[in-house]
Amino acid sequence: MGEFELIRTVFAAAPCAQGGEGVALGIGDDCALLDVPFGEQLAISTDTLVAGVHFADPCDPFLLGQRSLAVAASDLAAMGATPLAFTLALTLPTVNADWLQAFARGLNQMAVACNLRLIGGDTTRGPLCLTLTVFGRVPSGCALTRSGAQPGDVLCVGGELGNAAGALPLVLGQRSAESFVAQPLLAHYWSPQPQLALGQALRGKATSALDISDGLLADCGHLALASQVRLLIDRDRVPVSLALEEFLGSAGAQQAALSGGDDYVLAFTLPERDVSILLADGWPIHVIGRVVEGQGVSLIDEHGQDITPAICGYQHFAG
Repeated sequence: MGEFELIRTVFAAAPCAQGGEGVALGIGDDCALLDVPFGEQLAISTDTLVAGVHFADPCDPFLLGQRSLAVAASDLAAMGATPLAFTLALTLPTVNADWLQAFARGLNQMAVACNLRLIGGDTTRGPLCLTLTVFGRVPSGCALTRSGAQPGDVLCVGGELGNAAGALPLVLGQRSAESFVAQPLLAHYWSPQPQLALGQALRGKATSALDISDGLLADCGHLALASQVRLLIDRDRVPVSLALEEFLGSAGAQQAALSGGDDYVLAFTLPERDVSILLADGWPIHVIGRVVEGQGVSLIDEHGQDITPAICGYQHFAG
């Protein structure tokens, strides 16, 4: 069996590649075909992960398989979309059967958890790089976007922040920690859980939304710009985990939560009256600020003073 035939065999045999609801034609033809019900729109997003930039190289291929799909699927959550399918373009320096099979197992595990089907892709030789495109569906006119926040809305997040950033020294082997601290941080880094159900629950309620990938302050800047409003974030209301505080201390945990990135937790705005509805339904949301007239993002302390740092998050093309 040739190396690229091996690749095709490994992924075509995965349970997530066996078709399902919404997949009219999967792997095997020049294109896949998706069925989208009448009255719904197709949501599409692409993410590229490069070895040494977006993940450590080498790393555990099973964990990489989980993480790569979770990162892409989180964009569907941010739009309030129901997941349908995904494609994978895989660039490999060499072909190793054990590596491929472990990667495919991790990819399949996350695909099953997110209800996504693998419908095609491409393979080529070169430096290790993964490009995933995800497809979802959303009722026409109901997609969550970044551009609808209104003065008077509250700003919320869908869970604790900073765990993935806190895990980075562990991932890179720069630090160690006891398992009760390290495990939840590493789990969030390698296997983030896209908030797909929360995104769907926010349809008709949230006025704007996105997933936090570059850090809370930086990504809230995208919301503020798209909505032409100002966001005020209360530093003391930003939620962090006990594990993160144990590992980094209070100040370090706060910094990771504000600027660390890789959270893949939803940030969104909505009228204050809808907060109690979501909490009553069991969604673990946290109100961390409010929307006012103006522009940009300001971090405020307990006295209402502006303490916004100069650098607010991950810089994609920093030197």
